[in-house]
Amino acid sequence: MKFLIAILGLIVVFGLALLVSSDRKKVKIKPIIIMIIIQLILTYILLNTKFGLVIINAIADAFGTLLKWANEGVTFVFGGIVNEGASPFFLNVLLPIVFISALIGILQYLRILPFIMKWIGLLISKINGMGKLESYNAVASAIVGQSEVFITLKKQLGAIPPSRMYTLCASAMSTVSMSIVGAYMTMVEPRYVVTAIVINMFGGFIIASIINPYTVSEEEDILAVEEGAEKQSFFEMLGEYIMDGFKVAITVAAMLIGFVALIAGINSLFDMILGISFQEILGYIFAPFAFIMGVPASEIVSAGGIMATKLVTNEFVAMLSLADSGFSERTLGIVSVFLVSFANFSSIGIIAGAVKGLNEKQGNVVARFGLKLLYGATLVSILSAIIVSVIL
Repeated sequence: MKFLIAILGLIVVFGLALLVSSDRKKVKIKPIIIMIIIQLILTYILLNTKFGLVIINAIADAFGTLLKWANEGVTFVFGGIVNEGASPFFLNVLLPIVFISALIGILQYLRILPFIMKWIGLLISKINGMGKLESYNAVASAIVGQSEVFITLKKQLGAIPPSRMYTLCASAMSTVSMSIVGAYMTMVEPRYVVTAIVINMFGGFIIASIINPYTVSEEEDILAVEEGAEKQSFFEMLGEYIMDGFKVAITVAAMLIGFVALIAGINSLFDMILGISFQEILGYIFAPFAFIMGVPASEIVSAGGIMATKLVTNEFVAMLSLADSGFSERTLGIVSVFLVSFANFSSIGIIAGAVKGLNEKQGNVVARFGLKLLYGATLVSILSAIIVSVIL
């Protein structure tokens, strides 16, 4: 039964992507099939094999160690202001982002990350049928973040045509940055976080190649990466990345305060007037998508509400709801994978703003296809959840 639902889900996702395709005749079927097979294989390895368990545990342990080290700094500054045994979200989940951001800065400064991103991107370009630039961007987005990745491309940003710009932005919105992966792992099982990061990368190429098909010639397929840090000393760079990490933590905290309070207020208002909460209404709207993702019928409304929460607010707010959901293991895995991406309305402004800060003309281009960008990134999340539902 789950295979029939998964096939139905794939048909729906590809149908919705074709519905807004810029040129259906240019869609290449072969790379799409290859990438779906790769997604299934990788998901099976990560979730159903001893080798995958070893990989997941190694990554989880690595981030666990990083969070432990980060806690040393947090405790030094904020120790004593919390009751013993308490676990404040801001201190334990968000502030470690500062330390991980500093590590990313060091790896960037030492040219380790640019090397990894460039060569993994080149390898992926052999599979997806797209250019080196698109493949590099997908890998880089998953490491340095959806806005920071465009800084590494600023040498050629002004020369990128709108069609390729869409793919770059779609990749950035479909992935998550390494700096907040540790935060996710405190809220969602690490195996689902790692699986989502890996298959979202290929899912972004699949959906983008349907919505926005094009061919890149050898002459156009140029990758000019700006590695940065040439004019900065090591400690200047370190200070900058530490402050960037702190800004991210503060921004997420502010958005959580606002969105969680707003949803609580709207839920109460709807409950008083209609006898049903706002999230329950959203749950009914998104229930069909939860169904084609393989969520059991008894849980599709609740799952749909969490999915909608993520789209309207952000993944952190949705993950907080997921923690109290009481879902079955299957639903928990499917919804967790759906939540691990930046596909929400606020990301449109973040990406458009980041690009505009580097090139105003390209920033306006991105703003114009903002809703289409969110549409595609949401389909990527649904596709990843469907792939996982086949394996679970």
